[in-house]
Parts: sequence; C-alpha cells; structure tokens
Amino acid sequence: MSLRIERVVTSGTFSLDGGTWEVDNNIWLIGDDTDVVIIDAAHAAQPIIDAVGGRRVTAVLCTHGHNDHITAAPELAEKLDAPLLLHPGDDVLWRITHPDERYLRIDDGQRIGVAGTEIEVIHTPGHSPGSVCLHVPEAGMLFSGDTLFQGGPGATGRSYSDFPTIIDSIRDRLFALPEDTLVHTGHGEGTTIDAEAPHLAAWIARGH
Repeated sequence: MSLRIERVVTSGTFSLDGGTWEVDNNIWLIGDDTDVVIIDAAHAAQPIIDAVGGRRVTAVLCTHGHNDHITAAPELAEKLDAPLLLHPGDDVLWRITHPDERYLRIDDGQRIGVAGTEIEVIHTPGHSPGSVCLHVPEAGMLFSGDTLFQGGPGATGRSYSDFPTIIDSIRDRLFALPEDTLVHTGHGEGTTIDAEAPHLAAWIARGH
C-alpha cells in the first residue's frame, strides 16, 4: 500500500492563562489503506474517526499538551483502541485538560512505524516544554505542531513557553533537516524548511 497524508480541520477554542481564543486546528493522518497514525486530536473526535474510516489506528500522537491539540485524545484512544503518546515535559499542560487521563510517554529519537515507513520524534521545546515535531524522512515531511509555521516560530507569550528555547529548537533541530522538507503545521497552511530558514535572524531581532 502506498503512504498517504490526510488533513482534517476542526474548530474550537484554545484556553490558557485565563484567556480563550477561537482556533482552527489541523489534524494529520499518516498511513495507507490498512493502518494509520493520528497526529493531534483537536476539538472533536467524530470527524477524525470518520477520516480514519475503519482502518487500524496504531497510535494517537500529541505534538504538545495545549488543550486545543488534545481535546479528543482520550476519547479517540478509547474508541479506536490505540495507544496515546505525549512527551512528559507537557504533563502539567495535559493535567489542566485531562487531570485523570493517562498517556504513554514519547521521547526524542523514538521511531514509530506505520505503513512501511517510520516517523521520527524530534523534541522541540519552546512553545511548550514537551513540544515535539514528527519527521517522516522517507516522505520528506515534517509535522511541526505549533513549533514552526509559515512565517515564523510558534507563539511563546503564554505560560510554560520560552522564545529563546523555541529559537534554539528550530535552528538546531529543524533547520538541520533537508531544505526541501515539507512542513505540515498545527494551524493554517504549510511551508518548507528552505522557505523559513533565511528568516531566522529577523525572528530573533523581532524577539517573539
């Protein structure tokens, strides 16, 4: 079976530090006609289940613990009988949304197999302590969560975020990937490594 990438977009809210904002989130499915991995579980389970379409879900992967990316994660894991994985650096954020739900830990360098290929976990703290990006070398793709977007790094103005740390993650980990790597983001449209790398100095000078 050939590898394919699918996007599901759901809408809801992101809440932290006493504020709430309306957001649209990208959920990504990596797989073939038989098996699939879900990246992020935003807002509502049913649209994601519909996109899975009866395939075996081998993992529900969370790029980070902000509520808009994990809303439906426990429900999906239960209904689809799939392991739920999150970097333990984001345990404090996870507990805000799901205080009584458990997850399995995901670690830097871990490799997750699906549809004859491997997804490599890259720990990229900054947007949150446990943020990860998911690299599929065979497909030349990176799933960046909220670490890297078209036009700059993810936001670092909320609790548990840090601008110098996200800059280090992007410069040292993501910009080390092949320049033609296609970046699939947690919100909005995608980009490439070579489109973003020339702007690093400007982001640092801007300071956010």
